[in-house]
Amino acid sequence: MVYKKQLERFANRYPRISDVAEKAKRRMPHVAWEYLDSGTGDETLLQQNRSAFSNLSFIPRFCQGAFNAETTTQLFGRTYSAPIGMAPVGLTGLMWPKVEQYLASTAQRMNIPFCLSTVATETPETIGKLVGDKGWFQLYPPKDGELRDSLLQRAKEAGFHTLIVTADVPMASRRERSKKAGLAVPPKITPKLIWDGLTHPVWGIQTLKRGLPRLRTIEHYTNTTDMKFTSGFVGNRLGGTLDWDYCAEVKESWDGPVVLKGVLHPDDAKKAVSVGLDGVYVSNHGGRQFDGALPAITALPAIADAVKGQVPILFDSGVRTGLDVMKALYLGADFVLAGRPFVCGVAALGNYGGDHVANILIDDLKNNMVQLGVKNLEAIRGASVY
Repeated sequence: MVYKKQLERFANRYPRISDVAEKAKRRMPHVAWEYLDSGTGDETLLQQNRSAFSNLSFIPRFCQGAFNAETTTQLFGRTYSAPIGMAPVGLTGLMWPKVEQYLASTAQRMNIPFCLSTVATETPETIGKLVGDKGWFQLYPPKDGELRDSLLQRAKEAGFHTLIVTADVPMASRRERSKKAGLAVPPKITPKLIWDGLTHPVWGIQTLKRGLPRLRTIEHYTNTTDMKFTSGFVGNRLGGTLDWDYCAEVKESWDGPVVLKGVLHPDDAKKAVSVGLDGVYVSNHGGRQFDGALPAITALPAIADAVKGQVPILFDSGVRTGLDVMKALYLGADFVLAGRPFVCGVAALGNYGGDHVANILIDDLKNNMVQLGVKNLEAIRGASVY
């Protein structure tokens, strides 16, 4: 009863993702917000990821009688309440302590997947107990096979069943806005950070309880809680060497679906299918890596045409509404994920904030399906557009 009343209150006070984000920004220290919200370079792509959705307009059909839109869907043999999931986000504990725990619990309650990043601030062992059978694991590819195999084994044993291999971080991007805000790993205890903690008391108290964010999954291999050393280990040992042979080796090692994340070129999508991967994930890393890339929603149709239904297509980057989800589904996606909105949900509203964000997206998707005149997800692709 308390849970239901809480969500009803959220629905009336924060009916849009932008409302949730505004409150999250007020509750988070400046450096944490800048890390979450920023892109890279001039942040042109960050804006284009949003504006490109407006290039598609639907032509609704009416006089179909009363009906409810059905959003239940299957992906990799599992049934979810909607084609919506929680994308991986790194250094999550900086934005809000224990984000992963809260969102893993959201995944269970809402029957949608949660993807844990290699560089999140909680371990697969901790989150696996909470997320149950809704857990996906995102791999930042290690340079050496022994480290890779260890990470995969830990994720498997913790119950994660779907593997997302990130291709779109060949090296760390510059992320100038984060640097200007004073982001450092580990966070430096400066007068500015202390003031930020004092002026954002809930974040400050919860951070004191949990401790400064640490890359706990990677600490397993560094044998130290020294964040500076662990961060250096990540920079030296993860990423930068991914190729198609590596992708095939990961597929061989992982007992479950393997999806390649960050695909923007149709030929890369075709190659992913040809080496035996189980899915293609269209994404430009939320505009955080290469400001010269095209918007992910713009890349989606050509990739859908290249894949031709051989494997599922996942999508993220710029998703803020259920209408965005519907547009991505129309253009060829089978499943749509969002990262920043769910982190904002926890930062703004606490342990049920992720549930509220999921409700916003699912309810808005259903509402727009009825407005368009489509009864199920399959019918979206047959809709008329302008």
